[in-house]
Amino acid sequence: MLLWGQFTVLAFVSGLVVALVVTRVFRLPPAELSGRINLWWGLVYIVTFLGAVVVGSLTVAWQAVDWRRQPGAAIIAVPLRTDDDLIMTHVGVTASLIPGSLVVHTDRERRIIYLHFIGVRSMADVEKLAPQRAALGGEDRARRGLACTARQLRDAASSGGGR
Repeated sequence: MLLWGQFTVLAFVSGLVVALVVTRVFRLPPAELSGRINLWWGLVYIVTFLGAVVVGSLTVAWQAVDWRRQPGAAIIAVPLRTDDDLIMTHVGVTASLIPGSLVVHTDRERRIIYLHFIGVRSMADVEKLAPQRAALGGEDRARRGLACTARQLRDAASSGGGR
């Protein structure tokens, strides 16, 4: 509606028709939801995410003005513990919204997301910044916040951090 700067009945009706056609023609598989949300872990997920956004913003801002050092970059593979598409999506979106990191590829079959991470010059920097631990922590918080079934939590615990 705001694309043309005004609200018209024609724009509303044509948008509604297009939306109905697209959702009927291009059907998506249903997402398996547990139907419950753990409010405590959801709050932990959100607060941790907001903290990571603030820290990432300050880090990227400092890297932009620090003329003494050119920040390096790396692509880091993070094997996830669960095979749930919804959790993988949450981890990917969360990682992409944090400044300094971006999901460049996901391998659904092997449950791996590939993160482009700035501020990395060596393996020591990778170990110090620990983007893998941050992504896996985000996965754990997303799983708990979405109140995954007991079976999913057991499967994730038994896999021990990927393949």
